Amino acid sequence: MSALSHIRVLDLSRILAGPWAGQILADLGAEVIKVERPGVGDDTRGWGPPFLKDADGRDSDEAAYYHAANRNKQSVTLDFTQAEGQRLVRELAAKSDILIENFKVGGLAAYGLDYASLKAVNPRLIYCSITGFGQTGPYAKRAGYDFMIQGLGGLMSLTGHPDGEPGGGPMKVGVALTDILTGLYSSVAILAALAHREKTGEGQHIDMALLDVQVACLANQAMNYLTTGVPPKRLGNSHPNIVPYQDFPTADGNMILAIGNDSQFRKFCEVAGLTALADDPRFSTNASRVANRAELIPLLRQATVFKSTAEWIALLEAAGVPCGPINNLAQVFEDPQVRARGMRLDLPHPLAGTVPQVASPLRLSASPVEYRHAAPQLGAHTDAVLERLLGLDAARIAELRGARVV
Repeated sequence: MSALSHIRVLDLSRILAGPWAGQILADLGAEVIKVERPGVGDDTRGWGPPFLKDADGRDSDEAAYYHAANRNKQSVTLDFTQAEGQRLVRELAAKSDILIENFKVGGLAAYGLDYASLKAVNPRLIYCSITGFGQTGPYAKRAGYDFMIQGLGGLMSLTGHPDGEPGGGPMKVGVALTDILTGLYSSVAILAALAHREKTGEGQHIDMALLDVQVACLANQAMNYLTTGVPPKRLGNSHPNIVPYQDFPTADGNMILAIGNDSQFRKFCEVAGLTALADDPRFSTNASRVANRAELIPLLRQATVFKSTAEWIALLEAAGVPCGPINNLAQVFEDPQVRARGMRLDLPHPLAGTVPQVASPLRLSASPVEYRHAAPQLGAHTDAVLERLLGLDAARIAELRGARVV
């Protein structure tokens, strides 16, 4: 049995951070009802190309982006700018355990769908609000997007080649990492709130902010600054605290060396015929290698170009030295370890037949993740959910559809 099969989630969120949290809960077995605008739906439905192909090979109106974060959910279309739509959402919230939303601060209060209003309807409700900057503070009313937050929150100051080098300057991460991390933290907070509710019977409000998450995830770089008062600089693919821990050229491309201790460095030097470097006091300890990075790295780069990436990996893995290739996504999904772990899967879809998916990394021995279906078509479950949960008959649903409430 799935861990959350007894839990119902009302997902009012769009784009990525909120839907990512909802998908994690859905994968763990929760019933997740995604509430979308009639005729429009989640913005990411249109964020293409690429789009899903239908059975005849034509582009559909469902972008691949949307399918990254919405599997295992049911789609219900409701216009809660109308009074009747607001009433329906309140009735669904009364029968739900969790609500996820990412509207601007105060945005749902105008519709009577804020936490205070829904708590009165359902005191056990766990209500997770995801915003750019949180519910308090001078930026609370601002909209916040991943790219902005990567810049404002310091991540871009650490990402990219140093100024003065080719391609130098700040860079964002290649995926919307702050959104993803916020979704992950949100799901952790929701699970903690569920545990609290089991003990107390009470729901609560969760205030998640992209900026908070971004700052929290600066990790060792934040501590480097807080300890020294010196803001870390961009180091390209180098590590601020470990050397050598970066990319190196090979005879046919590049590889990564991830040497984490002095023993591994000595083993690398033995394989590379550079034993003298391991004995050199400038390089014999990690602290000395960090201090003398500028002298050491060119010496290593001169040596790594004489073998192919595959040759280096075979030699270094045999010696117990952490290393690896720099794969593109085609190579990632053909990698034998990725294949063995089942990280690519296909789920049924009424339009495309099947939709490729990236599997969840959660591996639970007693309550495994479930893959029930791909992300839903817009409004595919409206009638079924309104009938099953709210007891509306076909005539009443047709009436609501005629009034464009659903």
